[in-house]
Amino acid sequence: EIFGKKMDPDAYDIKRDIGVIFQNVAVFDELNVYENVHYFCGLYIKDKEEVERLTQEAISFVSLDEYKKFYPKKLSGGLLRRLNIACGIAHKPKLIILDEPTVAIDPQSRNKILEGIKELNRKGATIIYTSHYMEEVEQLCSRIGIMDNGKIIAQGTKEELKSMISIGEKITIEVFSLKDNQLADLKKLPHILSVEYSNTTLSIKSSKGNKLIQILEYLTSNEIPFNQVFTEHPTLND
Repeated sequence: EIFGKKMDPDAYDIKRDIGVIFQNVAVFDELNVYENVHYFCGLYIKDKEEVERLTQEAISFVSLDEYKKFYPKKLSGGLLRRLNIACGIAHKPKLIILDEPTVAIDPQSRNKILEGIKELNRKGATIIYTSHYMEEVEQLCSRIGIMDNGKIIAQGTKEELKSMISIGEKITIEVFSLKDNQLADLKKLPHILSVEYSNTTLSIKSSKGNKLIQILEYLTSNEIPFNQVFTEHPTLND
């Protein structure tokens, strides 16, 4: 079921409200940018003036106004993906399914696409976004499902997902000299999961809370010289 209705192959009233943008670009090489968007929009909208208006609106939305007469083979990878998105959203769908729309494109086009997706969501569209780029997922998604072998193994907000793992914080400190007994002392501190020391780099993982202060207090009280300090909270990659 979708939108409270049963989904069938000929349920065109439902399909009218869905936009699908595949990972592999699906446009016609024989048509230019304007003609491609116009064609896909015309599959769902019958009023000719409305199709013209929506086509122009979709082209402007993905910033392809100056490329309207260009054919797909003349577009860069990033511009081609923007065209792909314009073809999928021109008819103003309520539900938009995006399958890895930023794969192998330049940073400028990626940022443009991500901003466009957020704007579509702000305007009321529900977005299903598939990606292997966890930083994009964190940036875009209000609810996340992690899939393995076709099954959802975890789902929730990014905060809820991060709370499921044991790592609370990663701490890296440049320490110039550390004795074995001092390393053993650090490992005994509360909620410390692991401590590694190699080539003046002290790496510590804690299970919860901010443990940086107690670690720095130990180093200071034992007159252990240290320099740069970095802390990192769990990411969706973790």
